[in-house]
Amino acid sequence: MAKEQKNNKELLQYAGLATQWLVMIGLAVWLGMWLDKQISDTSRILTVMLPLLAIIISLIQIIRNVNKPKN
Repeated sequence: MAKEQKNNKELLQYAGLATQWLVMIGLAVWLGMWLDKQISDTSRILTVMLPLLAIIISLIQIIRNVNKPKN
């Protein structure tokens, strides 16, 4: 039973990953668009760079969590 609970815990840990990515990328795109409007009407560099930065940060977090020793 303990092994099944451990497997369920690991499954739940990664089950929300897609939702987390969608929210993070959505917020980064919205923030990038808003900042681009505030700075300049022609440049869309922040709309591209902020979501990429969000993806890189989340990948680093995932790699750290996967490589963490399990008790």
